[in-house]
Amino acid sequence: QLHVVESGGGLVQPGGSLLLSCAASGFPLDSYAIGWFRQVPDKEREGVSWISGTRGEIFYADSVKGRFTISRDNAKKMVYLQMNSLKPEDTAVYYCAVGPVGASMVVDFETWGQGTQVTVSP
Repeated sequence: QLHVVESGGGLVQPGGSLLLSCAASGFPLDSYAIGWFRQVPDKEREGVSWISGTRGEIFYADSVKGRFTISRDNAKKMVYLQMNSLKPEDTAVYYCAVGPVGASMVVDFETWGQGTQVTVSP
């Protein structure tokens, strides 16, 4: 059974950094698409970054390009999101999710974690 658990959220000042971690179990990490999404109240969940397939194709939302970096450790079954130069608009609940190889839209991802809150505020 596919299962993911996020950790690493918290409160950080603008310009600061956070590292989010996603622990995966029940499946080989490099045989699925896996990534990070975020949601704020009254808005749709949006894709932040994901690794799409066995060749490691990576997607970044335009709003985080150059600031966030996704990485995957297949042996440890961990996926990370290094977030630098954080802005107040990055404030959201961040979710880790798993989908089939080649997943390219939020709706393609079928297994979700419980989420971790990231708050960027002075």
